[in-house]
Amino acid sequence: MKTILNEQQLEITIQRLTHQLLENHLNLENTVIIGIQPRGIYFSDRIIQQLKTQVNPSSIRYGKLDITFYRDDVRTGLHELNQTDIPFSIENSEVILVDDVLWTGRTIRAALDALLDFGRPAKVELCVLIDRRFSRQLPIQADYIGKSIDSIITQKVKVYWKEKDGKDEVTLL
Repeated sequence: MKTILNEQQLEITIQRLTHQLLENHLNLENTVIIGIQPRGIYFSDRIIQQLKTQVNPSSIRYGKLDITFYRDDVRTGLHELNQTDIPFSIENSEVILVDDVLWTGRTIRAALDALLDFGRPAKVELCVLIDRRFSRQLPIQADYIGKSIDSIITQKVKVYWKEKDGKDEVTLL
């Protein structure tokens, strides 16, 4: 097991990504942030916490998206259902999708399909904590990346969140 980001590095990375989002979406006008269930929401919650210290909290539109039934592997196993909570239309909005790890790109493809149920966005950007660069199966890339890593297919990236796992850390298993 190798530590990719310790607790302090994870906090700094989240701060940096939050500032990058604000550079491109200064007052968050016409911008919505959507965390992908299940584990991307821990990351998106942290970004939202940081944003609230930087901008007026009432200007933040934040939702959570469950992609279970949009996955292309939904029939091959049991998947835990999560709740989608997007209490607004994304029609003509700039959407920032947030997930913890980008690997094959299939989760993001499913999220893009699911988003269309809430309107047609003007633009979609992707923010990920970890980008596993060499295992992509679809032509998807992130606009905001916490850390890019090189890993082989047998390795696993595990993101631990205090809220769920009792600690903040990213490891390569």
